[in-house]
Amino acid sequence: MALLLHLLACAFGLGSWVAVNGLWVELPLIVNALPEGWELPSYLTVIIQLANLGPLLVTLMHKLCPGRLNEHAVIYAILSIGILSCILLIFFWDKTTIVAGASHSTAFFILTFFLSLVDCTSSVTFLPFMMQLPAKYITTYFIGEGLSGFIPGVLALAQGVGMAKCVNSSQTLGNYTDEEVWSLQTEYHSPNFSTQVFFSFLVAMMCISLAAFVGLNRLPRTFELSTANLVPDTVGSVSSGFDNPGVEADGEGEKSQRTVEEKSRPLLVEAQHSMYQLACIYFLVVWVNAATNGLLPSVQTYSCMPYGNLAYHLSAALASVANPVACTIAMFFQNRCPLKS
Repeated sequence: MALLLHLLACAFGLGSWVAVNGLWVELPLIVNALPEGWELPSYLTVIIQLANLGPLLVTLMHKLCPGRLNEHAVIYAILSIGILSCILLIFFWDKTTIVAGASHSTAFFILTFFLSLVDCTSSVTFLPFMMQLPAKYITTYFIGEGLSGFIPGVLALAQGVGMAKCVNSSQTLGNYTDEEVWSLQTEYHSPNFSTQVFFSFLVAMMCISLAAFVGLNRLPRTFELSTANLVPDTVGSVSSGFDNPGVEADGEGEKSQRTVEEKSRPLLVEAQHSMYQLACIYFLVVWVNAATNGLLPSVQTYSCMPYGNLAYHLSAALASVANPVACTIAMFFQNRCPLKS
């Protein structure tokens, strides 16, 4: 049962950011097909930030109407929206419409907004649901969340990028002399599999996440899911007395109780930070997130443009792979150093 719960928790975390991560690593191929071209990441950055409306609404519902919001229904809704958006993306990602006299990827932008809404809202709905499980399963969930960026990155590397080369092209002017004009044109080779196939992988990963959530809801609430196991692993178990009530002697019970209190005492000490330290910590968090999720992705095309499409493809795919790998390493090798005044 424990192994099954670990697998379900990991698969559930797989659907947290898989859609947005998949769009970023697929951009090197999409920019050659959509009219926005190399400006496309700037549009996507704005759309993804607008999708933070979802977490804001969930937070307001918790504050204004506590207990009225059904977390399970919200998770079912956002996962279903994510699957439907990915399916529509397979067929309409390259469809364009004329807006203000220019061709724009309207369908792609709308579907990107809904996918971003799903992923942003998952940050404030998936984790509260996982808090109902013991702490060890939350770690597994974070591994699955890391895989939501790692797997699309690996798929993008396997997909490859359409290598470009310059070829001579002739064009007849159509006058009486039938004069031909020669020019160089860019010719792109096809990748190992198409963009539609890549989006189909995203649909499959979202379906796996939804199936895992259904499985977590339908599993019987055994002792693994009891509130007695919601304490961290570093604290002694307090459920041993419930297994055989009345068997333990008073001396052993008091000794066990003292052991639990001694082990749990350090957890009750809260670190005190000054206003300067808190301001510095929050500033660093804001700056790192603004650079990682806003500034750097929007200018990545311009920084990679001089080096060609292959450099852009590798930088986008490897960045998506490196982020979850670094988070996984930090999970096992923790190094917390509070700011000193």
